[in-house]
Amino acid sequence: MIKELKVLFLAAEAEPFVKIGGLGDVAGSLPPALKSLGGIDIRVAIPFHGAIQRQSFAMSRVANFEIPFRAGTAHVEGLATDVGGVTFYLIAGDLMPADAPVYTADPSVDGYKFTFFSLAAIELARQLGWTPDILHANDWHTAPAVYALSLRRDEDTQFHNTATVLGLHNLPYLGVGAGQALMDFGLPPASDSVLPWWAQDMPLPLGLLTADHIVAASPTYAREILTPEFGSGLEQFLKTRKAHISGILNGINTDRWDPTTDNAIAAPYDADHLDLRRENKTALLREFGLNTDPEVPLLGMVTRMDPQKGIDLVPDALRMVENLGWQSIFLGTGVTAVEKAIRRLEKEYPNRVKAAIRFDALLSRRIYAGADILLIPSRYEPCGLTQMIAMRYGCIPLARATGGLKDTVQASGEKANGFLFKQARSEVLAKALKESFRVFNDQDRWHNLQRNGMLQDFSWEHFARQYAVLYHKLAEQLRMARSPTLQD
Repeated sequence: MIKELKVLFLAAEAEPFVKIGGLGDVAGSLPPALKSLGGIDIRVAIPFHGAIQRQSFAMSRVANFEIPFRAGTAHVEGLATDVGGVTFYLIAGDLMPADAPVYTADPSVDGYKFTFFSLAAIELARQLGWTPDILHANDWHTAPAVYALSLRRDEDTQFHNTATVLGLHNLPYLGVGAGQALMDFGLPPASDSVLPWWAQDMPLPLGLLTADHIVAASPTYAREILTPEFGSGLEQFLKTRKAHISGILNGINTDRWDPTTDNAIAAPYDADHLDLRRENKTALLREFGLNTDPEVPLLGMVTRMDPQKGIDLVPDALRMVENLGWQSIFLGTGVTAVEKAIRRLEKEYPNRVKAAIRFDALLSRRIYAGADILLIPSRYEPCGLTQMIAMRYGCIPLARATGGLKDTVQASGEKANGFLFKQARSEVLAKALKESFRVFNDQDRWHNLQRNGMLQDFSWEHFARQYAVLYHKLAEQLRMARSPTLQD
């Protein structure tokens, strides 16, 4: 077995540099957790986005080089810095404009930027003379690196024994429209492959085709992507790769999300002092001008306001249980039509519903600490972090049984920590709400749900061990396959 494994981790975003979505959490937290296990030299590469350039991180220039592009070359500059003992490489150059956002709505712009980044990150490792045993790419933005290595690995002596992993956090984002960018960087369509014809020049399908292993963001999502409901038209192709697909949950930073030390909440508490949690509920209700009766269940929702998150199911569900006592606070932004639907609900129930249509990190913490129930009615949820954070704060998740929600929320048994419902329909959600209200009235059962959730281990260290096992297995398999002597 390889004593010290070298891993190059590629992502479009990473904390603390830039975070747009859940991938930023993963890329900022998983590498340090892997490093802390020992025996793994993991280094992270991300684009040197304009949003990062405008900050004041101390960096050193480690490389200047060219990569092939169209009929000529594109210039690349590699910078490096250290965060928490992990080396981060930031890729700058001709196709990384300082004024561009992290993501755009133009697939051609993002196609060129992220293909440039993917290939530049591989070449940076070569320039540094540092050969990874594992290349771990994530989603469509860095999938071109996986595809490029598959085309070149047999003849490339430096990367001959580099195994590839593709992290899959959101299958529907395939990289549509990036085909010309791939061609201009020397990556042709996979015309004779088992991919559907329409997907043969898209970054994510090409990565899924050629990765040595695919890691979905949860065990349930790993199974769901093989079905028509969740497969984005690739389900039949993905079945051909079933033996190379697994699921590992994302974790949360349990130091950052800790109700015993969180300065953003009204009163600290832990699983053994749930009575102190009530102060946070009272403070939150007063903040929004709602009735402070502790016997009325308070629903919270911290989400992107998008149909994927199932928030459009909530207004009708709440109307179906309007005869029951409840109050609700919504936080988030997103699709205009969904925002308007929540505003209409607020006007309809001005003494029961409050909406904060904005991004507000501190308010989200007060909702986790003060609400009784967190609504998570997602149509699909590859992993989800909000349910883990909610449980950490003793806020009971009421979630749709899909993806990582199904893997983390237990609705029955001695270890029950929340509520699940199956169909993405308002009437089914309403039925689940009624059940949650019924249990809320039995405070002994409710406190048991809270304690079960608060005591679960959702730390990155827990899930990093699963990645470490996978990395070692893949590296050893490729080493054996490449060495006839070892095979004998």
